[in-house]
Amino acid sequence: MSSEQTPTTTPDTAGPRPRRLTYAAGLAALEGLGLLAGGVWMLVRGITGQPDDRQQAVTGGLTLVVLALLPLLAARGLLGRRSWSRGPAVVTQLLALPVAYNLLQSDSVAIPAGIVLAVVAVTALVLLLNPETTRALGIRGPGNAEK
Repeated sequence: MSSEQTPTTTPDTAGPRPRRLTYAAGLAALEGLGLLAGGVWMLVRGITGQPDDRQQAVTGGLTLVVLALLPLLAARGLLGRRSWSRGPAVVTQLLALPVAYNLLQSDSVAIPAGIVLAVVAVTALVLLLNPETTRALGIRGPGNAEK
């Protein structure tokens, strides 16, 4: 292939990374670390504590640890300006919204956690769907593909 067909940088992704993209990556990483911490906590409590159902606690903990990989990988991709990373980051935020809603419906100390999660998810969505972020990731809309 010639160098004309495989450019090393495009005008959309040249230059410094926009702050919006960095902030979105930070929020995705924060969510991933939160999921990881929650998963490890559930695993430790399931193994060392007296859960109602040890198998359910361990399974839940492992599930959270595996789910933490999605936003962590998305955050790394966003920092590296990989266009594929926006999809998993948006999916993570969309999944966080019903979780935040359920936390807000509780009658406990989970309400502040629901508020924080909702604010983080909505903020991250705004940052991820911003046109500046889209351009920085080299994402083109339908019908705008390079020929």
